[in-house]
Amino acid sequence: MKKTLILSTAALMASTALASAQGVVNLYNWGNYTSPELLERFTAETGIQVTVTDFDSNDTALARIRQGGHGFDIVVPSNTYIETWVSEGLMQPLDPAIVTDRGNIAPQWVDVDFDPGREYTVPWAWGTTGIIVNSAVYDGNPHDAGVVFNPPEELRGRINVIPEMSDVMALAIYYAGGDSTCTDDMGVLRQVRDMLMAAKPQWLALDYGTVDSYAAGDLSAGIYWNGASMRARLQNDDLVYGYPETGYPIWMDNAGVLSDAQNPENAMRFINFILQPENAALISNFARYANGITGSEEFMDEVMREAPEIVVPEHLVAAGRFGQACSQEINDIQTQIWTELLQ
Repeated sequence: MKKTLILSTAALMASTALASAQGVVNLYNWGNYTSPELLERFTAETGIQVTVTDFDSNDTALARIRQGGHGFDIVVPSNTYIETWVSEGLMQPLDPAIVTDRGNIAPQWVDVDFDPGREYTVPWAWGTTGIIVNSAVYDGNPHDAGVVFNPPEELRGRINVIPEMSDVMALAIYYAGGDSTCTDDMGVLRQVRDMLMAAKPQWLALDYGTVDSYAAGDLSAGIYWNGASMRARLQNDDLVYGYPETGYPIWMDNAGVLSDAQNPENAMRFINFILQPENAALISNFARYANGITGSEEFMDEVMREAPEIVVPEHLVAAGRFGQACSQEINDIQTQIWTELLQ
């Protein structure tokens, strides 16, 4: 009788653990980027609880997953990093039996270079990286990357730069006259290095979670993403988002399921969930970025439809350039510059 009781208890504990595992999905995402309403709706519809852990840069996320033992199921890297995630075997292909709604992805975001046919990822959000300026402090041209790389007197010591290498290097390379983020022109790269080192003492910080700081007037300018800039501007009308005339990056963040996900089926269900237009709109309404899902616009907040952070001025459209993955040699050079900058 005692042996039977022990076996029954063990079976019950195993069953409880399995039920618990089936009821969660662990999302590893950029900070302040995940709509609580989205998670609440997913849980209400599926019974699956979502936990969210933040990261602050693509390099941080990649390093954490490479270490193993992380416990995450889904990650949301940018387009320039997807090839690395896939080639290193860190992502698994999407399950077509569960992820059935990839047809909702807008045509221009389906057969993308970084994930042809969307075998591994789906869009989360896309946007631009530019310049944010408090016009009450500085009334000059906001479409000038020199605001950060050669700051005027009134902005010195009040500038923040996001700690994302690919974005900062892209803006710096374009400002220095390079025609590609993957330029192998060593003259341009030396100029970028010297320019960044000279500019850094004029900056206050390299931080990513600064919406409230800009809204409160604690920061007056910086390199920032368009959606985060819009969130700050909705709290402070003096804030203006600029698209650098010398060139600015266009990017897309993408959700994929990790190869060592502990809850892969739940993760696939979540991936399919964000492909529904009304759910993708929740991502946009919270983070203030476009999402790449057809039909989501009708569910998005009215304030986004003509926002200057979303609608690029016509004369600056051509200055936007979609990011690309660089060769290992070029990436190593840029990493050396970036590492020196962070020291």
